[in-house]
Amino acid sequence: MPFRDREQAGRALAAAMKELTGDEVVVLAIPRGGAVVGSEVARGLGAQLDVIVTRKIGAPGEPEYALGAVTQTGEVILDETAVEVLRVPEEYLDREAARQWDEVKDRMRRFRGARPLPSLKGKVVVLVDDGIATGSTMFAALKYVKMQAPKSLVVAIPVGPTETIAKLAPEVDRVVCLETPEPFFAIGQFYSDFKQVEDDEVRRILNSHWVGEERSKTKRNVSAPR
Repeated sequence: MPFRDREQAGRALAAAMKELTGDEVVVLAIPRGGAVVGSEVARGLGAQLDVIVTRKIGAPGEPEYALGAVTQTGEVILDETAVEVLRVPEEYLDREAARQWDEVKDRMRRFRGARPLPSLKGKVVVLVDDGIATGSTMFAALKYVKMQAPKSLVVAIPVGPTETIAKLAPEVDRVVCLETPEPFFAIGQFYSDFKQVEDDEVRRILNSHWVGEERSKTKRNVSAPR
């Protein structure tokens, strides 16, 4: 197995990006599993951590097969080729997109409460997940981040298939992928421990980082010359 667990994968990713440090770096994790990896990346880089919530639109009868995704601002991104090949009805797509948008809004409330979204303008944004397969969720996240005018955009993942990495590469400034094994069947096959991450764990991770950020700000303000 390439990775013991998500924590170890996150530390390995941080080591591969050790030049990306400072206040200008924002790590955006795709929950739930990506929050665990992203936490280690953010700690390793001394960066701000937050989440980006997107939801996959699954095919009829095959929910794991992605036809596209919904961004955290409600935009729908479709794989038009897959939709055409499978002859998916427009009514299904509209209904499923609306259902996933409701789920996005609910997760945003559960994970973030009323906390404002971080400013990404002029920042180095690192998008993190615990792995990718088709990349549909990551592409939805990329679309949202690009609209925020970041300085640069990095995708960081422990593992993914070669063909998906090749599709991602032209869309960002850099892709950091530690493993591209073949054959690739599922993300979980490359972890010894791939237990499910619950909502409470995502909230705990975020709160621990946010509390640490507030303490650092307070300390800087107190120690600043008057």
